[in-house]
Amino acid sequence: MAKIVVKQYRSVIGRPEAQRKVVAALGLGRIGKTKELEDTPAVRGMVAKVSHLVEIVEK
Repeated sequence: MAKIVVKQYRSVIGRPEAQRKVVAALGLGRIGKTKELEDTPAVRGMVAKVSHLVEIVEK
C-alpha cells in the first residue's frame, strides 16, 4: 500500500482536546516532526480534521 509523509507545522497549544488527540494518534506532537503512514481513508480523514496543523510532504 502507498505511504504518505505527514509533518506537523503548527502547535496544538490552545486547540480543542479532540484535535490534540488526532495529532497524537498520527504519531506527531512537536512542530517539525514527520511520520510516514499508510495512505488509508482513515489516515486521510484524520489529516483532514487537523489540516490547519499538519501538511502532507512529498517524498
